[in-house]
Amino acid sequence: MTLQASPFAVALPSLSPARPGRFHRRAIVRARVEPSEKSVEIMRKFSEQYARRSGTYFCTDKAVTSVVIKGLADHKDSLGAPLCPCRHYDDKAAEVSQGFWNCPCVPMRERKECHCMLFLTPENDFAGTDQTISLDEIQEATANM
Repeated sequence: MTLQASPFAVALPSLSPARPGRFHRRAIVRARVEPSEKSVEIMRKFSEQYARRSGTYFCTDKAVTSVVIKGLADHKDSLGAPLCPCRHYDDKAAEVSQGFWNCPCVPMRERKECHCMLFLTPENDFAGTDQTISLDEIQEATANM
């Protein structure tokens, strides 16, 4: 597991009694945890297999595919299931237990509608011709994110 720092600044009240009510900027570091390489590989293989089985293709921009696969892997690590990474959830654990948004989600299974653009039908303007992606491609596309 790799920790990467992502700094951002917030305004906090000054603790100096000489300057009550004044604000100054203080940097706070928030750690971002990368998904395990094992989970990324599992989700990569799953994505390739599901694309072949469903007759869908990855996006022409492999960075889209890479980010979604890493998001699925992150959820697999943290939640135990590949919850769709492209949606907001008030309670991720509850969503996982319901299974509706676990990949492949119900809209994908029933209508081949992939909100994440991971699995695209051939007539989609963003569909590429590939149903494969290498671990190297995923790592390269997401290295600076």
